[in-house]
Amino acid sequence: MVYVKSLLRRADNFMYIVKKNAGARKALLVDLVNEENYQDLAEKENIDITAVLTTHHHYDHCGGNEGFRRQFPNVPIFGGDDRVPAMNKPVKHGDEAELADLKVRCLSTPCHTSGHICYYVTDPSNESEIPVVFTGDTLFIAGCGRFFEGTAKQMDVALNRVLKTLPDDTAVYPGHEYTLANLKFASYVEPRNPDVAAKLKWATEQRENGAFTVPSTIFDEKATNPFMRVIESEAIQKKVETNDPIVGMEKLREMKNNF
Repeated sequence: MVYVKSLLRRADNFMYIVKKNAGARKALLVDLVNEENYQDLAEKENIDITAVLTTHHHYDHCGGNEGFRRQFPNVPIFGGDDRVPAMNKPVKHGDEAELADLKVRCLSTPCHTSGHICYYVTDPSNESEIPVVFTGDTLFIAGCGRFFEGTAKQMDVALNRVLKTLPDDTAVYPGHEYTLANLKFASYVEPRNPDVAAKLKWATEQRENGAFTVPSTIFDEKATNPFMRVIESEAIQKKVETNDPIVGMEKLREMKNNF
């Protein structure tokens, strides 16, 4: 699998270091949460930072961009929204780039913000390697982001037409450590789902031991994420009183907001 190191920032934000393998020097950074000394980070991690991938313009995902630009004026910062600070590589859906000996494909997933981008990363030299996707605040483990700048229809497209169609083994790295709260909600709306119960037990143990719950996989999300299961789950349909995926998505989000 493409090598990913998860770094927790603030209370529950993730920043990621991404490399072709554990021993590689060339690296990408995903979502610079804080102003910090990225030169020190590069030295500590023994990496050469070749690009920054920003999922969206909210400060807790790009608060370090301007400081990074001052420290690394020649390293490109990618993003899909003009509001992303210090961005100099604007991207749109389907754009691809070769970065740090990896292939990065940009997936537009507007809803949480109108310019939200997820990044699907593969190793072009080894097609058997497990791919990874960085989903920011679109797809969380067993959840999704709030609809700040979009609609239920947009989130349904993002989750169930874009991300859901990625290979099942794709490793999912979201922007926050929200897993326990999301799985508790998933258990509420689909109480007899054994996959949800098992993952909730596992996630509880992980957090009690001070470990992260990332990554998930697309396969796991299809089995446990209620926002990706309106069509499949009669229990969820009963809870939201509809089998319409858009109406169901909207009702689930409203329920989660007040859960």
